[in-house]
Amino acid sequence: MSLEITECPSPNHEERRAPIDMLLLHYTGMETGEAARERLCDASAKVSAHYLVEEDGRILRLVPEERRAWHAGIASWRGQSDINSCSIGIEIVNGGHDFGYPDFAAPQIAAVEALCLDILTRHEIAPARVLGHSDVAPERKADPGEKFPWNRLAKAGIGHWVEPQEIVDGPVLQRGDRGDTVAELQFQLADYGYGIEVLGVFDAKTEAVVRAFQRHFRQARVDGIADVSTVATLRALRDTLAGH
Repeated sequence: MSLEITECPSPNHEERRAPIDMLLLHYTGMETGEAARERLCDASAKVSAHYLVEEDGRILRLVPEERRAWHAGIASWRGQSDINSCSIGIEIVNGGHDFGYPDFAAPQIAAVEALCLDILTRHEIAPARVLGHSDVAPERKADPGEKFPWNRLAKAGIGHWVEPQEIVDGPVLQRGDRGDTVAELQFQLADYGYGIEVLGVFDAKTEAVVRAFQRHFRQARVDGIADVSTVATLRALRDTLAGH
């Protein structure tokens, strides 16, 4: 599809403090696209993103890519905490979990795909650094959520993906568990990029990180429990990471 972008300037931006090497996807989580657009352009709200993609596929540019937009908040990935400085943020109009979490519209996803491909032609962003807001802020955010078609984007050359392992009966790790197997899970999540310490205790933060991982990479069941499918999918992603 041809890429048509409408300028809709937001005052909420500043100088970057790091080179661009991440693409971060969000849903707006507001009742309407108009409400989201108004908030992202409201100086008093102190939030913004580089792009907003409407349900009908229209793309609005709110902040120039060379500027630091305010979309990630308190976040981290691979030890880096200033995600706003290193990332380009795309907000996708969707009410999210607070407003019924509707399916993403087909024209909208086509536009997101085209926009991402365009961005990737102009910036050196590794596939494994195309992420969701919940990946970098798992205790605070759930977007773009388990309905977002990461698999479709991956087929177009956007992001890092493996087919999730089938959900089967077997041992699980969950809140309250302790020991070496929990530590190994935490190590693998941290090694992939998630902001988690290796403590050997399956605490609330570990549950939030596992849930964020599932929302992105194993969407069939999002429960924060590290079952056989979740662990196997994580291992497969790490095994293929060297190629990305």
